[in-house]
Parts: sequence; C-alpha cells; structure tokens
Amino acid sequence: MRNTIKVSNATMPRLLYGTAWKKDKTADLVTLAIKCGFRGIDTACQPKHYNETGVGEAIQRLVDEGITRKDLYIQTKFTPLEGQDPFNIPYDRQAPLDEQVAQSFEVSKKNLGVSYVDGLILHSPLKNRDQLMMVWQAMEQIYNRGEAKRIGISNCYDLEVLKQLYETASVKPTILQNRFYQETDYDHEMRQWCQEQKMIYQSFWTLTANPHILSNEIVQRAAQTYQKTTAQILFRVLVEIGVVPLTGTCSEKHMKEDLEIFNFSLPLNIVQEIESLFTPYL
Repeated sequence: MRNTIKVSNATMPRLLYGTAWKKDKTADLVTLAIKCGFRGIDTACQPKHYNETGVGEAIQRLVDEGITRKDLYIQTKFTPLEGQDPFNIPYDRQAPLDEQVAQSFEVSKKNLGVSYVDGLILHSPLKNRDQLMMVWQAMEQIYNRGEAKRIGISNCYDLEVLKQLYETASVKPTILQNRFYQETDYDHEMRQWCQEQKMIYQSFWTLTANPHILSNEIVQRAAQTYQKTTAQILFRVLVEIGVVPLTGTCSEKHMKEDLEIFNFSLPLNIVQEIESLFTPYL
C-alpha cells in the first residue's frame, strides 16, 4: 500500500505525526519523527496545547538533512477564542472573526517559516452558522491565494453541521479531523458521508481512547499471528478503510513501528472483523 492518499488533486500521508502537548520538546520530537520517515505534521496556532514555533524550528533543521519544504505535508489550525488560553491568544481577541483568522494564519506562517500550508483546519465549529461561515470564508480567502492547499474542520461531531458547511461553502472542506472514540460511535455515519464526498477523515486519540480495542481478542490474535503490535494492527486496519490516523508518540521505537504498517498487509476478513469493533452497524 502506498503511504499517501489522494485528496483535492494532491497527496496526503496516510499517517500523520501529531504535535499537541510536546511543549519544549516539540522541535526535537518533530525532527526525530521526520528522520524516522514521517512526512506529515499536524500542529495548530494554539499556544495552550501546541508549540508551533518548535515545528518551524524542526522544519529549518531538516533542510540541512536534505529534507525540504516540498517533501513535507504541513497542517495547522485556526483555533477560536473558546479554545485559546485567555492569557496567550495569538491574535487580537477584539478583532472581527475574519480578521482573527487572517492574523492567526500570519502567525502560523511566521512560526513555521513557510509561505503556505498543505492543510488549514478550523479547530472546532463556532457557536452559530453565521460565525462559522464568517470564519470559513476567511479560510477560503487563504485557500484562494494559494496559501492553503486544502481546508477542513476538526472536532465536528454533528453531521448536520458538517453537511450545512459543505453545502454553503464555496471551497468545500476536504478534511474532517475528529477524536476517534466509542462515545460518538466512532463517527460511523460521518465517516461514511465523508467517503461519499471524497473528504479525508483523520483520527486523533486513536490509541489512547481505545484500550478495549487494543486488548480485544480479535486484535490480540491478529497481532500474534502476524508478529505485530496491537497498535500496528489497529493503524493498519484504519488506513485500509481510508482513515488517516494521527500518532503523537514520543518514542523513537514506536515511531518506527507506526511507519512499519505500510510494510505488511492483512487479509480482508481480518480487516472486516476488526473494523466491526468500531463500526457497530456492520
């Protein structure tokens, strides 16, 4: 299996390195992840949880290793006020929403040391439709200037909100990034709808939220049979069904193991059996 997937006439790695909560270790961990083989990095202009400047530092370091900007898929986010630390907001909190988006994106470009990003994501829906569309239209402007290759939304668990956004938007969302967990039935309906619209579904909290899946007898048996870790089995099944998982491991060993998922395959019946654990309607 190729380790990239096509989206918006371009490609995205099928496995992304997530940089939340890395703080002052961000630059070192992103550098390590890319040296291990990751080519997709997820971050956000949200100092509360992300060190976007650290990602930028890693990008600059890697130039010396022969890995240039065009070799990387870089994805960041605009985080609305509700998701920001009130004492460390990377834009003018008094500015109109569209200005907040523009200011945040300029900060992201400076932090990352780039002239464009491959993905720009709205970190969460706004309180009402008008606010959501004002922010989205500001993101569309960035897309139309060629400074974001694709735009999407995160933490959106209401299919009707996503459908309304899709129908109203001039530039359609091509990414949905959500927490992958039991409380939302693993977004079964949303994932199905995204597939129909050719939207990429990215999963986060994929391992942390699912110890019961990793310890399930079916997954354990597959791991034993194919001499893989349970995390590798789960990640492999997800990429088989079109999900792009994020992994935020700080372990070099686990980074390498995660990337090994592209070097083995699973029989269709095993994939379907494991998929049924997080697709209750199968």
